Amino acid sequence: MNQPFPSRETGDFQITALSDGIMSASLDLLSGIEKAEADLIQRNAGINEPGDIHINCYLIRGRGRIILVDAGAGMPGNMQLTANLAAAGVSPDDIDTVLLTHCHPDHIGGLLDPEKKPVFKHAEIMLHPLEAQHWLDDKKFEIANERGQRNIRLVRQTLDAYAHNVHFFNGDKIAGSILPVWLPGHTPGHTGFRIDTDDKCLLIWGDIVHYPHIQSAQPAVSILFDTDPIQAEQTRKMILEKAVSEKLLIAGMHLGQAGFAHVLREGNGYRISCTDK
Repeated sequence: MNQPFPSRETGDFQITALSDGIMSASLDLLSGIEKAEADLIQRNAGINEPGDIHINCYLIRGRGRIILVDAGAGMPGNMQLTANLAAAGVSPDDIDTVLLTHCHPDHIGGLLDPEKKPVFKHAEIMLHPLEAQHWLDDKKFEIANERGQRNIRLVRQTLDAYAHNVHFFNGDKIAGSILPVWLPGHTPGHTGFRIDTDDKCLLIWGDIVHYPHIQSAQPAVSILFDTDPIQAEQTRKMILEKAVSEKLLIAGMHLGQAGFAHVLREGNGYRISCTDK
């Protein structure tokens, strides 16, 4: 079957980027940069709608496993993940594991159908224990604004719906060679996934960046969604430098439809270079 989506081979695994569409957003969400400067960076990168955020999920196949990393937003009228899974030859019932980078709505919204029932009926859900602890904290719910409380309710509904099959990362590799990598700051349990082979390494880095061209050039720029902006900045700088020094192939939920990229040093910052290799 011809592969209609960006895809890479790493060791025994094929990793495929599946779009879940565009989330309408605004550069006003950013801090640490003037909006006009952020807009210019986006337009110089060829982005016509500078404030919008593209959403990716990743399908991992190999060693008899069919694994999904994040499940998209599941927004009515924009639920592309299910259609793209079908185009990739996969049914929701085929998914045996869903790895969650974290529990923001654009990453877990696709886990439930309109009746709030599991979409991936046979899947184990895996996440960092600190992530569950964060969203299940009643004190955080009490002090959250309306949007925050809505997000917390969604996480709780989702974890309840999959309660029979929710498991936490414990440092062990998944499917023999997929290593969860704790990348805190954006949320307390924000996690990436690293697949190493003898000659290359792929890292799915979740939400290290939301606007890749802006936040690679200026890693100190944060977004409103960061739970701990200072820690998120430290993690972003660390992983950008690691991506350069170790020549990592990067996959990210907001890298755009190319799905995969390398990171290059440029000036006082970095540059995201989307790649077809």
